[in-house]
Amino acid sequence: MSASLTTVPLELLYHGYDGTAGFTGFANEGTWIIFAVILVPVYIMLAAWFLGEPRDTKSGLLGVGYLVGLTTSMWVGMFILTVLIGIVFYGGPPEPFSAVGPP
Repeated sequence: MSASLTTVPLELLYHGYDGTAGFTGFANEGTWIIFAVILVPVYIMLAAWFLGEPRDTKSGLLGVGYLVGLTTSMWVGMFILTVLIGIVFYGGPPEPFSAVGPP
């Protein structure tokens, strides 16, 4: 009876799909599109803070600090959620922490 109780959560949570080998690393296509295309207005805004007139270095550095803080909190949050989703729905942590696919 106890052996069947330990396999029930795995059978309920794991859906049977295999991992995506070689595609789930950090710098894949989506990462390059985000940094090279989507964030161009942010790059222009950052340049304008320091190159435009009137220049206010203190406000520019404050803005950069806010952007870095928001970006860091979003990336860390997405990373933690990715690991949790991998453990709960895919039977194990994602690729950097384990082999590809379920254990």
